[in-house]
Amino acid sequence: MMTLTIRLDEKLDADLREVVDGTGMPRTDFAREALRRQLALARLELLRKELGPYARTCGWLTDDDVFREVS
Repeated sequence: MMTLTIRLDEKLDADLREVVDGTGMPRTDFAREALRRQLALARLELLRKELGPYARTCGWLTDDDVFREVS
């Protein structure tokens, strides 16, 4: 397992402490899960940028267009 060291400003550290104290989750577990979620969102955004031109060619301009088509 790799180690990542980050610096937090005082506000972010206080916010993190407040949340992890309320959940009882260790800071490391919380940060790891937050990073996983952010990576998933970033991957989704990359896919949207890559596939957007193809989707527009099919007339899919919004998520609703896609849902309507596949439902």
